[in-house]
Amino acid sequence: MQHILVPIGSTESAANTLQYAIDFADEINAKVFVFRAYSAQSKAGTMININRIIERETNLYLRTIVKSVDKKDVDVNLISAKGTVVDSVLAIDEELGIDLIIVGAKSNSIKEEVFLGKTAGSLVKQTDITILTVPENYKYKPVKSILMAFKSGNVKSKTALKPLEFIVDKFETTVNLLLVKTPSYSEEDLIINKDLEKLKSTLTVTENATTFQGVLEHFQTHNPDMLCVFRRKRGFFKKLWEKNTVLKQEFHTSLPLLILKGK
Repeated sequence: MQHILVPIGSTESAANTLQYAIDFADEINAKVFVFRAYSAQSKAGTMININRIIERETNLYLRTIVKSVDKKDVDVNLISAKGTVVDSVLAIDEELGIDLIIVGAKSNSIKEEVFLGKTAGSLVKQTDITILTVPENYKYKPVKSILMAFKSGNVKSKTALKPLEFIVDKFETTVNLLLVKTPSYSEEDLIINKDLEKLKSTLTVTENATTFQGVLEHFQTHNPDMLCVFRRKRGFFKKLWEKNTVLKQEFHTSLPLLILKGK
């Protein structure tokens, strides 16, 4: 895990998210790429290059955010790109090879209904890059315990578990598996992938209407430092990943959330 991409929005938590990413990168000796997309519409007849002005303002904003954090000894690079966030991230990934995206969740306040905003939600939905969401004001600490929730132990992707394996190796992390038997489960779902089995410290099998309800029931028991889930094309948290925002009434955690994907 060498390249970490941090999309920066206009939220007050941008600096905190970046600081978390830098602290994490410092532990694993990775590079951080701070990224912001911009768009502009040209007006006919104007002599002002609007795109150039917005690009300059975007770079200034990124530099201001970076100056507000402790970079430690981490190699921090700035990227501004014209276009949509998803298209820009895909282009950056193709050029640099991004191992992890670290992005801020919206807010810890339950009064606000959105957990993942459009940026994080669209990246979860439309890219195959592993994503780590960081709650507002959450301070970095080494990951010693992960609760990994899933409703099928079948992992077809050969790359999906790589980020989790890296974290376990780097931080000597305990991984507690939570296999949720939903009403639609099959016997095949109960067979745990051999690579996932190797990561296991404990295994809890529970029966719930949804995987989300299983997480709610067992979250406090395990008291993890991080929650880990799969984003599958079908099945796991399917309802949540279908749209570009995730509501707190559907899913909410006050801990970093690692969303594994894989090609």
